[in-house]
Amino acid sequence: MRTPYFYFWLAVFCAATPAWGQVFRCVDANDHVTYTNVASNSKNCQRLQVEPAVTPTGSARVTDRQPGAAATPAGFPRVSQDAQRSRDESRRAILSQELANEKQSLEAAKQALAKQESVREGNERNYQRVLDRLQPYQDEVSRHERNIEALNKELSALRR
Repeated sequence: MRTPYFYFWLAVFCAATPAWGQVFRCVDANDHVTYTNVASNSKNCQRLQVEPAVTPTGSARVTDRQPGAAATPAGFPRVSQDAQRSRDESRRAILSQELANEKQSLEAAKQALAKQESVREGNERNYQRVLDRLQPYQDEVSRHERNIEALNKELSALRR
């Protein structure tokens, strides 16, 4: 009799086992291209090298591409430099406004934290209660600091 753990470990093993196989590109007499995992003698088949599925783009790529091929199609719509510059400027203005708002919020959060640190309630004989009461205020300050850091990073990444 098999235990439920057997099926659990069987499922884990099957999920962790990588899929191995070969990919062939076959061209028949009518120049129809077929991709398959079985090479056929009646067709002109070439074995392709397939990269692992874990790539920066998240998709498997076949190395049968021609070198120097364009990443975007020829008829792909383009944005003029003036339109892109206008978009970049409006994005920079929005990010700058958000940065100013975050700085104001950070100052307000720091003031609220300082005010709470100066107050000692009567039921807080144990210092852990003080720390528990101050924790939301400290979290608020650190959240605004992280937001400011992220906005500064976004602003520095914009093209000039």
